[in-house]
Amino acid sequence: MSSRLQRNQYIDSFLANLRLEKGLSTNTINAYGSDCQSFVNWVESVAHADILHLQEKQIEHYVKSFQAQGLARATINRKLSSIKHFYLFLQKKKFVSFNPIAGMAGPKNIRPLPKSMSESEVELLIQSPDCESFIGLRDRAMLELLYATGVRISELTNLQYANIDLNRSLIKVMGKGSKERMIPFGENAFACLMDYINFRRANNLSLNSRDFFISQQGKQITRQAFWHRIKHYLSKAGLSPEISPHTLRHAFATHLLNHGADLRSVQMLLGHSDLSTTQIYTHIAKQRLGEMLKKHHPRG
Repeated sequence: MSSRLQRNQYIDSFLANLRLEKGLSTNTINAYGSDCQSFVNWVESVAHADILHLQEKQIEHYVKSFQAQGLARATINRKLSSIKHFYLFLQKKKFVSFNPIAGMAGPKNIRPLPKSMSESEVELLIQSPDCESFIGLRDRAMLELLYATGVRISELTNLQYANIDLNRSLIKVMGKGSKERMIPFGENAFACLMDYINFRRANNLSLNSRDFFISQQGKQITRQAFWHRIKHYLSKAGLSPEISPHTLRHAFATHLLNHGADLRSVQMLLGHSDLSTTQIYTHIAKQRLGEMLKKHHPRG
C-alpha cells in the first residue's frame, strides 16, 4: 500500500502537470487539488483502501456519499472530473494499470440560463459610486470597464498599466488557459479611466505600482474586495442582491447580441474557446424578448 507521503506526492505531481501542460489558473488548480485530497482522504479513512488498487464499486460508494450530503449535481460532476483527470495522470505515468473511474458518468446537469441585467439596471449600478472620492472614481472606472469589455473579474483586478493602451482604447488580458486577447472599450469607459488615472497622479497615489486598480493602501484590489464593493452599490441602487460581478459579463454579451452583434465576435471578446458556451446568451436574449412581449403586447 502506498504511504500518505507518496499519495500527497502523486497529487502534487498531478497539479504541477496541470500547471505546466494545461496552463490552468491558480483557482482551478486549487479546486483540483482540494477535490483530489478529499478523495484520497476518503479512500484512506473510509474505504481503507489504496488509490493505486481501487475498484469501480468503491468509487461508486464515494459518489453515493456526495448524494447523501445533498451536493448539487454540478459539484458532484466537478469532483468526478477532477478524480478522472487524476487517474488519467496516474495511468499515463504508469502508477496504475487502469482507470477505475473511466466509464463512470455523473448526474446530468440541467444548465440554468445565467442571470443578466437590463440596460437600465446596468446604468443604475454604474452611476452608483460617488466620484468625488478615490474609491468612488476607482469603482466607477472598474464598473464601466467591466461592462464595456465583458472581462472576467480576475482579468479586471489583475490589470496592470502595461495592459492598457489608452491611445487605441484597448486592454490586453490573459484569460483561461493563458490565452491572451485584446479587447476594445468605448468613450464612457475611457473617460472614467482617465478620471481615475488623473486623480492618482494629482494625489501621488502609488504611482510606481504596476497594478492599475489599487486599494487605499496601494495594493492590487482583490476579487473579494471588488465583490463587496458591488454588493454595496447594488444595495445603494435598490437592485437585486442576487446580482454578481459575473452578471455584468452576462449583460455585456446579451446586450451586444440584442443590438445585432454576431455570435463569433462575442465569442472572441469573451474569450470562449467553444462557440456553444457563447450560444447560451442567445437563449437569454430570446427569453428577455419573450418577457418583454408578454409584458407590453396588448394581447399578452
